[in-house]
Amino acid sequence: MLRDRGDDDDDYTYEMDDYLGEYASVSSIVREALPFELIAVVGGIVSGIVLSGMTAEIEMIPGLLVLVPGIMGLRGNISSALGSRLSSSVHMGLVTGYDWRNRELLNNLLGSTILTIIISFFLGILSYLVSTFLGFPTAGLFKLILISVLSGVISGLLLSVVTVVLAIETFRAGLDPDNVVTPAIATIGVILSMIMIFIIARVVIMI
Repeated sequence: MLRDRGDDDDDYTYEMDDYLGEYASVSSIVREALPFELIAVVGGIVSGIVLSGMTAEIEMIPGLLVLVPGIMGLRGNISSALGSRLSSSVHMGLVTGYDWRNRELLNNLLGSTILTIIISFFLGILSYLVSTFLGFPTAGLFKLILISVLSGVISGLLLSVVTVVLAIETFRAGLDPDNVVTPAIATIGVILSMIMIFIIARVVIMI
């Protein structure tokens, strides 16, 4: 027996109302996103504290101060975009668990990693050129590229794992990953990027 078209429309309307009530209502958006937005504010303060402790590294590696904002912006942009894509994939059922052979998951991770390598390399060159153009002393092109690429790639790989875990586990917990993953990753990304720049800069100083 064929179903009446009206029955399909009623089912669709019911599913949409159910989705809007569970994931897209104003109360659910504010309730789920607010804690992570507050954490993001604290994360910005923490990253500033880390930067303030890098005085010695900045003095020993001129040009590093030009590089830091670019690395922080790079990490936030790429990782947040990855989080958004994975959240959509989880919603659509394309990613349901920790299957690292899943094509959707693998493509997103590889794409983000390749973007990180390319942009980090470009940032290293750009920081050197800008420092030279403005007359700032510079530690040299090789060191700036090395710091940029290593800190970008290492923090990117760590954040990719965190992003996957957050997207899957928040959905399993009945939360909307779109409300949680992006602000959480942006915060973790800034802090992790600063820490990695600090560590890599220390290593480069010893080279």
